[in-house]
Amino acid sequence: MKDDFHRILYNYLVEAGLNETSASYLNLTILLVIALVLAWFLDLIIWKVLRSVSLRLARKSKTNFDNFLVANRVPRYLAHILPLSILVELVPFGFIGFEYAAIIALKFLHVLFVVLTLYVVKSVFKSINDYLKTKPRFRDKPMGSYIQVFMIFAWVLGIFTIFAIITEIQVWKFFTALGAGSAVILLIFKDSILGLVASIQVSINDMVRIGDWISFDKFGADGDVIEISLATVKVQNFDKTITTIPTYALISDSFKNWRGMQEAGGRRIKRALIISQKSIRFLSDTDVEEFQKIQLIQPYLTTRSEQINTYNTSNNINKDLAINGRNLTNIGVFRKYVNDYLQNHSAVNKGMTLMVRQLPPTPQGIPLEIYAFSSDKRWENYEYVMADIFDHLIAALPYFHLQVYEIPVPESVIAQG
Repeated sequence: MKDDFHRILYNYLVEAGLNETSASYLNLTILLVIALVLAWFLDLIIWKVLRSVSLRLARKSKTNFDNFLVANRVPRYLAHILPLSILVELVPFGFIGFEYAAIIALKFLHVLFVVLTLYVVKSVFKSINDYLKTKPRFRDKPMGSYIQVFMIFAWVLGIFTIFAIITEIQVWKFFTALGAGSAVILLIFKDSILGLVASIQVSINDMVRIGDWISFDKFGADGDVIEISLATVKVQNFDKTITTIPTYALISDSFKNWRGMQEAGGRRIKRALIISQKSIRFLSDTDVEEFQKIQLIQPYLTTRSEQINTYNTSNNINKDLAINGRNLTNIGVFRKYVNDYLQNHSAVNKGMTLMVRQLPPTPQGIPLEIYAFSSDKRWENYEYVMADIFDHLIAALPYFHLQVYEIPVPESVIAQG
């Protein structure tokens, strides 16, 4: 009865005067066209309904996850499932007398079904990734790496399934062969495996987040991390160029992450003035009177001079020579001036380390290092603050009878100039 139903059109064509071969091919063509048109029309109707429903739900729902599902075409892919399933059921009806062609058509439709399933899974994962990026907790996490790992497994499973459909071999036999060829697979997917391990370690140890400023001299990277994937990390340098770094390099090589500075209350200033040793000397009473005109250190000089004079007098110190007893030096007073100047500077963070220290003498002179933190961490503002501080200090040196060391220029060069 079922066969008779399938052959209604075929029997009609034979009765109309066509030979059996022509009737078979014409029957196949007509039924195939009808099936494809029906599937296309049904696909269009389902897509219209799903789009209308999904848009309404997206507008009414409080979460924006469904918006990402629509943007990533999940409803569109789902609309293909029912028409494809109907085509699978119509193959035996249409391919009467073409058993081999029916087998090929069924295999083709099953392969399409597997590919469609993979696209649905990919779109759903991409929607999840886009949605998590809107959440503060996941915005700086390498979720893209995990999505890629899931998709790799999904595609591998899908490819095995397609091979099983085409060759009619059970899927588990492919996994058996996979175990035998694991060495080759490990070699082929070496970078992906290393990237997977690196991504997990980077995430667990919180080594790098999206948005971090990192410096990686080996790869010439110095900028903000804009993407962390399974195989690479993309860094947008400050000159707007893009540098890609292998993900596993983050755990195998050394790099600098500036996140600690960005999260702290300031950005470090660590720079030294090289003071010429020839300009360093003890201060006379006349020098002290002259330096007391500098308002910032006037209270210090007054108090310190009284303490030194009291000590020298009580200990009968012979002050015919300045080296005897206790004395003030111009570099010591200047060091105190620099410290007070930084303490009163509005752009310096007073809650963090602030000191002016003298480093070991060098052949060029004595380095006087400023170690402080600017309150503004933005690069351009930080450079402005640091330049402003050293502009003032270099200009202030002559008031303390101090000189910055400069390499002497040969007279021959001066003459040529």
